[in-house]
Amino acid sequence: MVRLEARELYRFFHSGDSESFALRGVSLMLSAGEMVALVGPSGSGKSTLLSCLTGLEVPDGGAVFIDGEAISRRPEAVRARLRAKHMGIMMQSGNLFEHLTVADNIRLQQWLAGVKGKGLNFTEQLGISDRAHRPPSELSGGETARAALAVALAAAAGIVICDEPTAEVDSGTERAIFDVLRSERERGAAILVATHSRALAEFSDRLITIVDGRIK
Repeated sequence: MVRLEARELYRFFHSGDSESFALRGVSLMLSAGEMVALVGPSGSGKSTLLSCLTGLEVPDGGAVFIDGEAISRRPEAVRARLRAKHMGIMMQSGNLFEHLTVADNIRLQQWLAGVKGKGLNFTEQLGISDRAHRPPSELSGGETARAALAVALAAAAGIVICDEPTAEVDSGTERAIFDVLRSERERGAAILVATHSRALAEFSDRLITIVDGRIK
């Protein structure tokens, strides 16, 4: 079952009189129960692609579909509703509300998705249960990343999208993250991770390589 599909995505930016392309006709599909690693050098378009797939950015060309329903070129309120219903998202920044504790961020994510569950279990699995009642400002960089991943997974979404989930962690924590992602894949989630980690890429079911805004 295809959970996420991108068709011929283009994204460009203007700076003065110059124009640069971040995405050049990118197409991909993500199916239930598979984990895909998105790899490529810095500046290749990985983060821009994830932003377009999640509806956080609107592509200049092409379209994105979630469970067959278009998310691109729709009002922000509609995109937000689709994200909350179908996606768990971890980007490199902006994942946590600063005025809420980690636990409250998790509860808010579940409320937005309309689910009840054991989201706080992820803080234990990811080794940050002792930080669950702290605000993000009191966390280290690695702890913040793990908290963001816990929030992304809390709603048991059908699609999980993560940007560098193993950044700033040691090898033991990396293995814990692998275990959590494995459980989500076995649950039937479709998982897409942008990563520079060779270990995470090898752990995934398949690779998508992006270079200069194109899938290779």
